[in-house]
Amino acid sequence: MPLSTTWLTLRNVGTAGSKGSGSLQAPTRKSVGVYGAVSAADGRLVAQREAKFNAATFQQFLGQLLNHRRNGRKLLVVLDNSPHHHARALIPWLYEQRSVLSLDFLPPYSPKLNGIERVWKLTRRLCTHNRYFPVLDQLVDAVFEPETCANFPSKAGLKPRRA
Repeated sequence: MPLSTTWLTLRNVGTAGSKGSGSLQAPTRKSVGVYGAVSAADGRLVAQREAKFNAATFQQFLGQLLNHRRNGRKLLVVLDNSPHHHARALIPWLYEQRSVLSLDFLPPYSPKLNGIERVWKLTRRLCTHNRYFPVLDQLVDAVFEPETCANFPSKAGLKPRRA
């Protein structure tokens, strides 16, 4: 899921509508892949940037979440129904972790029930709206570096932690 979409400056872009001139078509969207989890109890946020979403990267993120769980407590992770959340490759690892980790899946098409969706919405509104980012890396810095995103997470009431 893209964290945000923004306009980027492109060089060597041809004139629109000039057929046969060899002009380049500008890409219209760029996205950043981020796994994220927010604690319903105290608002702690764990986020991890990934190039692709698959069973291996999801398992790695779940392992990072386990590092943030409270001692002696089982971690309950509420998930949407993304295909990599249901990957068969995860089954043996999840079975090994069953005493400390439990996955609970939301009904299909229910983003309003997913707490992290509200976090992504706040992130876009507080860190990226009405701002120009010449390159995608500056957008990523604005989201992940607290000093460049002055209003977030303190105004959102969240306590960020990098995975």
